[in-house]
Amino acid sequence: MALSSTFSKLTWGTTTSTKSFNATDSCIRSSPPQRIRLAAAQSSDGGGLAAEFEEGQLERPKWSGETPISRLVGALISFKPLFSVLKLGARQVFISTAEKTNIPWRDMTKEILESDVYSEKDVVEDPSIVYPDYLDFIEAIIFKNYLSKAAAEAEAATMSMVRRAIPYASSLDEANQIVRGNWLEAIESHHKQYSRNSTVEDILDIGCSVGVSTRFLADKFPSAKVTGLDLSPYFLAVAQYKDKKRNELKEPTRWIHGNGENTGLPSKSLDLVSIAYVFHECPERAIKNMVKEAFRLLRPGGTFAVTDNSPKSKILQELSPVLFTLMKSTEPFLDEYYLTDLERTLQEVGFANVQTSLTDPRHRTVTATVPY
Repeated sequence: MALSSTFSKLTWGTTTSTKSFNATDSCIRSSPPQRIRLAAAQSSDGGGLAAEFEEGQLERPKWSGETPISRLVGALISFKPLFSVLKLGARQVFISTAEKTNIPWRDMTKEILESDVYSEKDVVEDPSIVYPDYLDFIEAIIFKNYLSKAAAEAEAATMSMVRRAIPYASSLDEANQIVRGNWLEAIESHHKQYSRNSTVEDILDIGCSVGVSTRFLADKFPSAKVTGLDLSPYFLAVAQYKDKKRNELKEPTRWIHGNGENTGLPSKSLDLVSIAYVFHECPERAIKNMVKEAFRLLRPGGTFAVTDNSPKSKILQELSPVLFTLMKSTEPFLDEYYLTDLERTLQEVGFANVQTSLTDPRHRTVTATVPY
């Protein structure tokens, strides 16, 4: 689950497409696809990285929802022996990407598995946590009773995800400049525009996993108090272990073992709530509950930011049958995510200034403000 998921100001020019909320239930878009151009800084040899991508023609991929293709894939992955093979195949896709792009997957995993990360778990774990009923039995066992290999592999998997999102990048750092840089830029720009230039002093990263997104937020807002919250004490143990090794921040990150639907944190206590790569792994009811919780937690003028798969991504809409079948085999609630009207949900809860940006070829960032 991305509730414990597996995933500096932009220093080079970028133009992203930002649109205000426009409710529609149509599957086919009536307006032309949007094109977004990303241009990297000039390299030392005078060259540069540039790429153009666009939204697809559909509101969502045809392999999602109640379509013949979606039903066929659903039937295939409901066959347990095949499902197990598909899950292994999906994992191998990420490992293969890592190996081809100089991400030391096995070494990074080995470091965590051979570390004293268990001692960190004893510090962060809250034994009173009640796990959501939509976690199946196997997932619940993973969360409660042992350090799954997924926790050790999570950071490498996140790196692999970024490289897959930006395959033309020459390095992981360059790919992060697009994926993470555009996401952070969207957050900062939204907050400056709609929060009366208020500073970001308190941040919560819901579904922080092993703390990758949390560290990016802390670097972007170095004077803020940052909290990472996740359902898995093992992912949090890895996050705290890595945070202690890093030990560069002015304000230490606080790690909380908790449920993003009901955090237990004080109302109106935060300036920014971020949820990165979590919603596509959640049922619709969990998505709506986390949106409500974010609204409760934010101060007037506070910013809510969600980054995740974009239903309108041309690349995702045109995935090969093999790849979208592998994707759906590891994401049991993917259809619910794509069918959830996130912008409308935010408006119904009370958020204002709801905006969506396609911040890289695969992902959107949705930002919104708690009204004054």
